[in-house]
Amino acid sequence: MVLFFQQILNGIMIGSVYSLMALGLTLIYGILHIPNFAHGNKYMLGAFISLSLVALWQINYWVAIVISMLVLAGIGMLVEKLIYRPLQDQPHINSFIAAIGLLLLLEGIAFAIWGGEWQRFPFAYKQNLRFFGITITLHRLLVIFATVALIVLLQVFIKKTPWGWAIEAVAQDREGAHLVGINVPLVSSLAFGIGTALAAAASSLIGPVYLVYPAMGSLPLIKAFVVIILGGMGSLPGAVIGGYLLGLIESLAGGYISMIYADLFAFAVLVIVLTIKPTGLFGKRAEG
Repeated sequence: MVLFFQQILNGIMIGSVYSLMALGLTLIYGILHIPNFAHGNKYMLGAFISLSLVALWQINYWVAIVISMLVLAGIGMLVEKLIYRPLQDQPHINSFIAAIGLLLLLEGIAFAIWGGEWQRFPFAYKQNLRFFGITITLHRLLVIFATVALIVLLQVFIKKTPWGWAIEAVAQDREGAHLVGINVPLVSSLAFGIGTALAAAASSLIGPVYLVYPAMGSLPLIKAFVVIILGGMGSLPGAVIGGYLLGLIESLAGGYISMIYADLFAFAVLVIVLTIKPTGLFGKRAEG
């Protein structure tokens, strides 16, 4: 029983990262309707920025995360304006190619600035907490709490502010939103910036648990795509629940069977869910 709850806690921690990544991808997909293949490299860039702020300038870890999110939000808005917006009315393959080019560019920049070796955060909450026989480091617990706080803040922003209403309107009907006076290009940039900032938060939170390196965004990106398909394309609740579900499946499979097969079980659940409901857990079927 102790092992079960230990793996549940680990799964929630991993799922927190998947949820933040998937939320960012879902926001961007909801506005642009294209999968952002460069999202994983923005995740990587966020971790390196936080690492540099903490290691080189001895900035407080939490302040470094906020700065990293702001920097990546600015980069995301710039990418949307300069790369994706001009391709908006072009075939989707053009956006795919642009995303792959951006992916290679960001990875090359990371290699040039930080090198190709794996790096570790010099600062982390390493204290071990024990309760009911379960052991978890303080930092892993903080990852969970910080993720929940960000999810709640995002939900409040989307549901309770004019900018959030505008994002929902553009995601539902881009042309209709334009006709009622919403500044669609600005809203698109804002959504892209928020989505990119969430990726930076995810990587900065998990950075002290794992290592930071230029290719660190590849696997989380694949898992994030699995999550948004599992939860339903364009569904924010689906991204959150799908992220935690995937994290729990991987953790329980790794703890009780083998870490080698953890990914296999995660993808197996995806296949089963899509067989039962092709639109995902929270996706809506097209009508008419």
